[in-house]
Amino acid sequence: MGQYWRFKTPEIAKLSSDKIYELFLAYLKTGDFVGADMSRKYLQMGYTRARRYTNYKGGKKYDADKNHQQLERGTGDAQKAISASIFYDKWKLAEADEKYSRLKKQWKNERG
Repeated sequence: MGQYWRFKTPEIAKLSSDKIYELFLAYLKTGDFVGADMSRKYLQMGYTRARRYTNYKGGKKYDADKNHQQLERGTGDAQKAISASIFYDKWKLAEADEKYSRLKKQWKNERG
């Protein structure tokens, strides 16, 4: 999945999230909860990482040269906010899937 995980531009984020969601559905079709859950996690990470790049230039939140003080917020790339929303929609779609929810509940019941 990592090879498909990209969010540099909204266009790239759309292709990436579509491919990862396609993998999510394929894992569900075979009953592979772990694969489906990893796909869901990559969709979630696409959202969180794109938001980090929206809020902070270069995605860096802390300044290593200044005792790791938090950098100024709002200096990032506004295009990443669009990428983040694309991933967010696919992430929430995956989480709402009924089969995924059943497999997740079964996994938790069996393995804690």
